[in-house]
Amino acid sequence: MDFRGACLGLALLAAPHGAQAAADAGAAKAILMRSVAYRTVQGAGQVPRLAAYYADVLKSAGFADGDIVITPMGETATFAATIKGRDPALKPLLMIGHMDVVAADPKDWTRDPFVPVEENGYIFGRGAEDNKYDVAMMIATIAQMKKEGWTPRRTIILLLSGDEETDMVTTRALAARYKDAELLLNGDGGGGLLNEEGEPVLYQLQAGEKTYADFEIGFTDPGGHSSAPTPGNPIYRLARAIDRIAAYAFPATRNELTKASLALSAERIGGDVGAAMRRFAETGDAKAAELLSSKPEFVGQVRTTCVATMAQAGHALNALPQSAKVNVNCRIFPGVEIAAVKAQLIAVVDDPGATVTMLGDPTGSDASPLRADVMDAVRDAVTARAPDAVVMPGMSAGATDSVHFRALGLPSYGVSSLFMKAQDGFAHGLNERVPVAGIRESLEQWDRVIRALAK
Repeated sequence: MDFRGACLGLALLAAPHGAQAAADAGAAKAILMRSVAYRTVQGAGQVPRLAAYYADVLKSAGFADGDIVITPMGETATFAATIKGRDPALKPLLMIGHMDVVAADPKDWTRDPFVPVEENGYIFGRGAEDNKYDVAMMIATIAQMKKEGWTPRRTIILLLSGDEETDMVTTRALAARYKDAELLLNGDGGGGLLNEEGEPVLYQLQAGEKTYADFEIGFTDPGGHSSAPTPGNPIYRLARAIDRIAAYAFPATRNELTKASLALSAERIGGDVGAAMRRFAETGDAKAAELLSSKPEFVGQVRTTCVATMAQAGHALNALPQSAKVNVNCRIFPGVEIAAVKAQLIAVVDDPGATVTMLGDPTGSDASPLRADVMDAVRDAVTARAPDAVVMPGMSAGATDSVHFRALGLPSYGVSSLFMKAQDGFAHGLNERVPVAGIRESLEQWDRVIRALAK
């Protein structure tokens, strides 16, 4: 999950809606803790076992064998569970999360990362936050819907990928298979923020992600003895290139998503920064963009950013370097072509002998439209549990499974049900944890959103 804010330190009561009831919080907690116990890191071969466990949970709730598809892909797998709708003419509503987690070394943790422990109001374990919390909530929610015998008008399909944290091969496969859908709800994006007193103050619906791309910029020279310097020294050329990249600012950029996000944030932030947010959202004011770009927490919201992250040069203390290279990591604004960023880096470096190589196969996508039905459904569900929380769209630095669906034209939205204090987010870090108190409200949130968009 890219936006970290989620979980409830206190229980916020949500009003019941109609005859339906959200899934049982105790059952959902049990699913979460059992999920964490599967060591679904790359190479461990545990993802298919976790998928089989989820299948058993859903079958116990009434899902037929044919409603669940587990597709092995090497040592990992994809998962799909379907609740068929009444109207086959309607495109399905997709939900997605991921079963895999990043690696965790037990010797670095206070507790074994793959032995879930409930302690002091938290469940500890690798993947508890990213992304097994919301996966457990989605599994529990659709299981309850099946038990009720509820038949939505629109078909609902829960998808789970198996390598979101690494190669996203399973994500690409799911996107290609299920792209003909109405929209995608992602439990691994967005989320809620609690203030220091534990009160919910903000919920961000993720409607766009910046594209992640790495470029290796290299310089070579014949080298020689260090006592006879030459003008083509790759380290000097590398240093000049890094300075040029550091000094360059990509053009300030706005879209529907960032205009709405910055406008809603302006009042909450206040002061000069809040005023700059308002001006940039309304007019694209260059001075406002310059002020926002001076703040590390906001620069990514107004432009593409590229920054040097690793460098390597030379081969001996007493020899002229024969090569030098630097990795430049870019977070590209939605809708900006990766090739255009590469071309701009070549122009900025301004060294005919430099090589600029894109690493891997990054996927870019534009932001999703701020659909009224999605915004209304999420706003209603969030304010039912947190009446005073501000609900706003947002853009994350990336990346989640949504990027591959957006790239194929499917509107995708991060709608995590997790509310937490900012300092409680330990995803990808040591002693990852989620609070227990908000589970019932999370189930209510998922139930409301799904029913509103699949009715």
